[in-house]
Amino acid sequence: MVRTIFCLALALVSIALPATTIAQKKLNCAYSDKECAGKALLGHAVTRLAYWQAALAKPVEQRTGVAPPELIEYLNYDNIKNGYPDRPRAAKLSADFLQDVQHALAEIPPEVKRLLAPKLAGIYFVDRLGGTGYTDAIFDSAQNAVAGYIVLDASVLSQRSANAWATWKENTPFAARPGFKLTAEIETQRGNNRKNAIQYILLHELGHVLSINEYFHPFWGLAPKDIPSSDNFPFFGLSWTVDRTKNQFVTRFDSSFPQRKDVVYYFGAKLAADQMIATYDNLERTNFATLYAVTQPGDDFAETFANYVHTVLMQKPFAIRIYQQGKLAKVYGPCWAEARCAEKRKLLERFLSIAR
Repeated sequence: MVRTIFCLALALVSIALPATTIAQKKLNCAYSDKECAGKALLGHAVTRLAYWQAALAKPVEQRTGVAPPELIEYLNYDNIKNGYPDRPRAAKLSADFLQDVQHALAEIPPEVKRLLAPKLAGIYFVDRLGGTGYTDAIFDSAQNAVAGYIVLDASVLSQRSANAWATWKENTPFAARPGFKLTAEIETQRGNNRKNAIQYILLHELGHVLSINEYFHPFWGLAPKDIPSSDNFPFFGLSWTVDRTKNQFVTRFDSSFPQRKDVVYYFGAKLAADQMIATYDNLERTNFATLYAVTQPGDDFAETFANYVHTVLMQKPFAIRIYQQGKLAKVYGPCWAEARCAEKRKLLERFLSIAR
């Protein structure tokens, strides 16, 4: 599964259910029993395509709501297995939030919605997830990953506007230092609201779902050393290789991008703010669309997808601005008109069936 910390909840008013109507299933494992939880996850109903057939038969816009009891049970077992203290439960959703997310979903380009139809089993909401976003795969009877679902934590909904959220996110890899400041812009002044923050976040999560059973990167459930061949993933091959001895992914740019290994979002900055300019200078010498994309192959595709759809298809802004001693020292923008991102753009547009 892919677990992220920044996602916001998504729902539609027409099918949202009050939390009181969702019964909690009693767990068969103690909160301290990781072994029991691990066994309970194996072959669980929500990992099987049959469980989601009814959801997949609905129009895409209706595949959303409060998480069903079986999914809440699965999330609890996953938290127990991984040692997370949070105990997910059915979400409580507000009308104004639902209106924002309804509009955010409605504006997503049709090229994206078309691809979601066979793959997105739904977007479901909980409270107390232990992280704010969770994307996982669904398997058919032959144990092939064929679809996916997204779980988002409604209880941690931020009140940040789009640019405030993006600025917060893009600062998390850097420990503060006097004289250095980074701002991020993903919306115009008129569009700088919560709805558009949700929309950008949603595009990233949908990128994870759309990558399932495609040629972009190896499945996230496999350890690097267990990947049969990376030659089957042309998108992955543009930026990544596998170090089987160390069981890790490395980028093709690591020798000239020393900061890359220390880019960590959300969980404790490893780079000082006085390295911001050098980090983004080096990023411009790669084919990664954003800094977050350098963290791992799955997020490379999700970030690439989200940034392309946001800036090219939806014609919205994206700019990272770095200030030193109060003066603008660096501007980093979209790479889609640059040669360095041409091959990734080509693969994306082929996937989206966009003629150039």
